[in-house]
Amino acid sequence: MFDERLTINTERLVLRPFGPGDAGQVRAIIEDGAHTTALPPGAPGHATGIGQWLAHGVHELWRSGQGIHLAMHARDGMVGSISMFKAQWGAGIAEVGYGVHPGYRRRGYATEAVRGLAGRLLGTGVLRRVELRANADNLASIRVAEKAGFVREGLLRGAGFEDDGPHDLVVFGRLRGDERQAPRRRIESERLVLRPFARQDAFDMVEAVRGDAEIARWMPWAEGYTLERALEWCTRLAHAPGPGYGGNFAIQPRDGGRLAGAVGVQREDHERGDAELGYWIAPWARRQGYAVEAVRMATAHLFDLGFHRAHLLVATGNRASQAVARKAGFIEEGIMRQALPVPGGWADAVLFSILNGEISWQ
Repeated sequence: MFDERLTINTERLVLRPFGPGDAGQVRAIIEDGAHTTALPPGAPGHATGIGQWLAHGVHELWRSGQGIHLAMHARDGMVGSISMFKAQWGAGIAEVGYGVHPGYRRRGYATEAVRGLAGRLLGTGVLRRVELRANADNLASIRVAEKAGFVREGLLRGAGFEDDGPHDLVVFGRLRGDERQAPRRRIESERLVLRPFARQDAFDMVEAVRGDAEIARWMPWAEGYTLERALEWCTRLAHAPGPGYGGNFAIQPRDGGRLAGAVGVQREDHERGDAELGYWIAPWARRQGYAVEAVRMATAHLFDLGFHRAHLLVATGNRASQAVARKAGFIEEGIMRQALPVPGGWADAVLFSILNGEISWQ
């Protein structure tokens, strides 16, 4: 077991046991009607039960030896909770679950908390395996698991139960040692999958770039593109480790088929919470709305990670790409002179941006 005073500090959060001093914040959560999602199971639904719960009820999991409930604190106060439960100390395994107040979602808090708790439990040798389960139709929770470094392991049919009936559960696991590996990100919509690049994508990349006038006009890297360069991108450069969180994604139709293009984060400013996106679409995938959908998905991913702002730079002559930015909900801010490298020199660029909270298409 571990100390009942377990406290974990992440970049933006403090995860610590609940105490009597939390009564005011717990009351506020209950009055907001958010207790069923932001507080651990068994939390009171009425203010009269707060004192008893903070003194005894919330600590029963720890006293039973099966886990612990932790409050999730950000700069604004308590934003949710995270729990470790079903601990089997002899086998070194346990499960984690979490909840975030609806007013604090899409800021990456859940991912940061899950990553922090799992990292502590695995990194100190307390456990060798941490498990997380999510409803198969809960794409937000599935994204949290994947971004926190968990590996999708299988599907438990009808193993979950909600007010509307049984649900299939996706099982994710993270083992001691997995933290040394970069998480494989995968984002899904009804039509598209954004996934890490794979070796076989190189052949579609070369075919898309060679002889395409649009890509040749706007993408400096496309000049003299070869299979060797495509293989280097797909197997190494697109997966390069570093301080960034956004990543590079291959765009693929959900029903399979050829690589449809790419979307990725060009640069990130973590002090300002700002990230720049870029994308390209293969000739055979154009005029189907894939670019707009992929940009929206990547933008939501950045906001889930806690970014405040996302922006695009589009050459003033690239009308098609400007239309994509507008359809994706980005606002035109102005012209940046000679800000964008293009084949043969530099181009003025239209600056588009969108703020966290301005999304209207989710």
